[in-house]
Amino acid sequence: MKNLQLGMRASCTRTFSEGDRKLFMKLSGEKDQPDEGGKHPIPEPLIGGLYSYLLGTELPGFGTNYLKQQMTFTGKGYYNETLTATVKITRLRPEKHLVNLETTCTNARGETICHGEALVLAKDTK
Repeated sequence: MKNLQLGMRASCTRTFSEGDRKLFMKLSGEKDQPDEGGKHPIPEPLIGGLYSYLLGTELPGFGTNYLKQQMTFTGKGYYNETLTATVKITRLRPEKHLVNLETTCTNARGETICHGEALVLAKDTK
């Protein structure tokens, strides 16, 4: 847990393509359901995957063990739209090697589409 500090954050941006949509539908077996406007919303697991990527590669980094994740969806992201996921350290418990993080995801218009928190074990991070 060396060098971790309250308020540290990491972000990534991602645009899921039409090819990503087709592959997700094929792999997951889910039905392809456009919303009322005929657009295809990005499935929640793909947004959760953005957080997982950040936690495992950026903050805290390689060796992080995911313990708990809570997500509240307040909007939708769509294919071919840039999303930005961010994680921010809100609590450190060095004696237990635990890190609490706030998680947010915004769409291209800057609207929050998902927020929540994650708890990770950062004992063996590099």
